[in-house]
Amino acid sequence: MLKLVVLVSGGGTNLQAIIDGIDNGIITNTEIKAVISNNPNAYALERAKKHGIPAECISPKKFPDRNRFNEALLERLQEYAPDLIVLAGCMVVIPEMMVKAFPNQIINIHPALIPSFCGTGFYGLHVHEAVLARGVKVTGATVHFVDEGTDTGPIILQKAVDIQQDDTPRSLQRRVMEEAEWIIMPKAIDLIANGKVTVTDGKVRIFP
Repeated sequence: MLKLVVLVSGGGTNLQAIIDGIDNGIITNTEIKAVISNNPNAYALERAKKHGIPAECISPKKFPDRNRFNEALLERLQEYAPDLIVLAGCMVVIPEMMVKAFPNQIINIHPALIPSFCGTGFYGLHVHEAVLARGVKVTGATVHFVDEGTDTGPIILQKAVDIQQDDTPRSLQRRVMEEAEWIIMPKAIDLIANGKVTVTDGKVRIFP
């Protein structure tokens, strides 16, 4: 049984997709041990509690500096001893100490087709604003392992989404979530839970 800890910052729509995926059997051999947020007002915490999942906030505002916050978050994660840490709309920059403690055990969902529209400053609605400003015809989402860089870890799954001429950043954000993020994040977790994902030389191989 794959033990997950999910890190969140906001509404928790990707968390809900994971919860639903477990409930309806899209994600197998998996249980969510805890949900942790850096934001005490994150609705994702309420989503977790409604499903009987332990939920807590570890806020950087409660610590004298970022390093102390990172240490506290890492310590809590190690107490849960997860097999996989899922960043589901998590706005916290994952420190190197956490990546080293959980090598190829942290995954993230990014709302674009990496390596396009990713890296520093590309998060949330900013991604979709940049996509529309550039005038590309296809965008999408990417699930990837987290390494020491920003959106540079090995890619697990990607799914494309066509851009419509009347799209706004918010309408595109919603469609990317519905047509890509909520599909490939549960699928990636299920693949990992069933031992079908390996990483070699910085590249992911998926076994049938």
